[in-house]
Order: sequence, then C-alpha cells, then structure tokens
Amino acid sequence: MDIEAISGAAAVALACTIVFLLIGRSWQAFARSIGPGPKFSDSIMHEAAQHLRDELQKLSSQQSTYLGGGLAFVLVFGVAYTFRAQELFSGYPVWQMYVLLGLLAVAALLATWRLVATVVARGRIRLQHDANVAVGHQLRQIAPGTSRVYHEVPTSAGIVDHVVVGSSGIYAVNVVARRPSRNGTVELSENDLIFAPSGRTVSIVDVAAKASRLERELGKTLGQRIRVRSVIAVPGWQVGAQTNNEQLVVNERMLGMIKGWKDRGDHLLNEDVDTIQAELTSRCSGSR
Repeated sequence: MDIEAISGAAAVALACTIVFLLIGRSWQAFARSIGPGPKFSDSIMHEAAQHLRDELQKLSSQQSTYLGGGLAFVLVFGVAYTFRAQELFSGYPVWQMYVLLGLLAVAALLATWRLVATVVARGRIRLQHDANVAVGHQLRQIAPGTSRVYHEVPTSAGIVDHVVVGSSGIYAVNVVARRPSRNGTVELSENDLIFAPSGRTVSIVDVAAKASRLERELGKTLGQRIRVRSVIAVPGWQVGAQTNNEQLVVNERMLGMIKGWKDRGDHLLNEDVDTIQAELTSRCSGSR
C-alpha cells in the first residue's frame, strides 16, 4: 500500500470537502436569514403539520449537503490520487502519514454518523408529518358547518396540533405518531399510552398540559370558565381500553366520535364562538 499516495490524495480531498461543506452550510444559513416572509401573512393560516413540513425541508437540505460532501470527497480523492498528490508529502516520516490517515478515518466516521442521524431524524419527522396531515384532513371532513378547524395553535405550554371550535364545544386534538404494526393496538392507562404487542409506553402528560393551558388561555379571552376536551389521535392503530375519562384516544378513522363526546356544559353561545375563533385566527396567522 502506497501510504504517501493515499494520504496525499485523502488530505487534498478532505480539505476540499470541508470547504464545500462550510460553503454549503453557510449559504443555507444565509438564505434562511434573508429569506422574505410570506406575502399577505395576516391572511395566511397555519396548515396541518406546518412546523413538521418546515423541519422536513431543513433535514432534506442537510441530507443533500452531506451526501454532496461525500460525493465531492470521492471525486477529489480520485483526481488527486491520479495526479500524484502524494508528492505534497514527500520526505515526511511514515508515522505522520498514519496519523493523518487516522484523523481522516475519525472525520469520516463523524460525517457518516451525522448523515445517518439526519436520515433517521428525517424518517421520524416524515412519519409525524404524514400522521398530522391525515388527522387534519379528516377533521376538516367531519367538522359541522358552524365549526372551524385550526392547525398548529400555539400556547404557552407548546403547540396544539389541531383545534376544533364550534357551538357544540372546543376540542384540542394532538397527534401521537408511531409506526403501525400488524394488528397493533393502543390502550390508555391513566397518563400513558400502551402500544401492543411491543409494550412500549408513551406519556401523555405533555399532551394534557397543552390542552389544559389552551383551556385557561381561551377562558381568559372570554372572561369565563370554559372546557376544552383533549383528544389524542394515534393514526394507524386499533384503539383498545381507555381508563382516563379526561382524554379520548382515537385513530384517524374514529375522529367522528368527538362529535358525540360532549355534554350541555360544553356548548358555547354564538358570540363566544366568534370571539374564540377570532382569537385562534390571530394566533394561527402572521409571519412563520
């Protein structure tokens, strides 16, 4: 093995790749910082899974940059090796060449780990995005004529994925996305979702907190106590037993059940509905 030839070509290729990645990442950051906001932002409402779509675009851009960096390294290495880049290191001790190769190997492992992490994160966000879009579309189909569906509603406790508002009540619908399995079921036990047959559990404390916070904030807007019912949508899973009466677990095909989950205390006057809808419209519009 010609250690000088390999080390010289690899050093040149690594230097070029680092420059390529620095330019690529810097340009992405610069483009985001100077990118204009949406036109007519006051009239543009949040879309279903909007923040997940934005995150997907960011991860896709990062993935492309890292893959491009890998391709640049291979191409430059081939050219440098062909044109005898080892002459740059002629006369250096052999041990220095091995040290350089070791550093290159570490850099390659770090770059590979970063690429793999980006690919895995992109797959996870893609699942969450598709689950949110599916639930958002179903909610628009089942909402009664006087009800409205809002997406990506911000609260001081986090973002509520979907909110349905109408004279029959207010529903905060949050999505828990897990990759469906054959004959997979989900059950609600106190403050945990239990997925079978794997037995994996997911806490719903944060979901309940967001619905509770939305209830308090909208109550302050009206100047009176109101109720916001918390719904957890788990697309692709069969729903089993539920032991928490404060939460309703459904899949995307069962969302119509929320229309029957109410009592007389949930009903709102038309003027209250108008006030709440105006508040949510304000929260879900503007620059993103």
